[in-house]
Amino acid sequence: MATLTVPIELTEPELKLLQTLVYQECGMFFDERRSHFLKDRLQRRLKVCQLDSFYAYYRLLTSREGKTELAQLLENLTVNETSFFRNRPQLDLLQKTVLEEILKRKQERRDFHLRIWSAGCSSGQEPYSVAMLVADALAYYYLRNPLPFDMPVPKPIIPPPWKLEMVASDISYAILRVGQQGLYTEQQMEPVDYTTRLRYFEKVGDKYTVKQQLRDLVQFDFHNLKTEFLPRRTDIILCRNVMIYFDEAEQKRLIDKFWNCLNPGGYLFVGHAESLFGLTQKFRMIHENNGTAYQRLEAAT
Repeated sequence: MATLTVPIELTEPELKLLQTLVYQECGMFFDERRSHFLKDRLQRRLKVCQLDSFYAYYRLLTSREGKTELAQLLENLTVNETSFFRNRPQLDLLQKTVLEEILKRKQERRDFHLRIWSAGCSSGQEPYSVAMLVADALAYYYLRNPLPFDMPVPKPIIPPPWKLEMVASDISYAILRVGQQGLYTEQQMEPVDYTTRLRYFEKVGDKYTVKQQLRDLVQFDFHNLKTEFLPRRTDIILCRNVMIYFDEAEQKRLIDKFWNCLNPGGYLFVGHAESLFGLTQKFRMIHENNGTAYQRLEAAT
């Protein structure tokens, strides 16, 4: 083992090996514009592992004993930037247009099960935000479309017979644990208004914790988007600011997977800097008041 006082040189062949390994494991592609970020994270992990070459680190990652370190590296390559109610115009489109259309369609079929997947959920603000929006939307929809079901006491945040299944997935176990804990600082809560805080959060010291009823709606789970074992029969998928890590070939493969994971007529939400244009003809774009979504087309080509 070497005492690392200066950064060990990362050769071009070693960089290619590690780039390929990361791409094969999770689909993240680090081109020339972003290779400096990859190099920085590799230097950090090399120092932690106290290895004297990047080829030795590659051999560790590809060994049976290196699975834990590989997971740690992949966690370090994701930028967990998120906030409550991020990109509000898009969430308004989800709540006021997309959900309204889905709820009406489902009620006509007497299908009262709603399934939403937050892919790349980070520390939980996105799935909790969407769960709050769905709860509010269902309460309003229920007032206008009452059903002959007795309301339990205490009143649940999802009125029966409706059921919400919110799947929240990420490639980072550490960040998933933060989401499961549901504890946020005052700074993180800044986008959440006073009424929403009263309804869905409790003050714990100088932080806020998600109330149990809301937390019970969100199921946090590890998912690598490279795998085929992804949530199926989904009505809405949010995968925002994730595809920017992938090259075009991997983006196309991922979009095909999302099409297969969605129910007929389901919706996909991607980041404001992302687009399906030129990548697929399996979705139609919906644009409303600066919010954008993509609806699955059934006559897929």
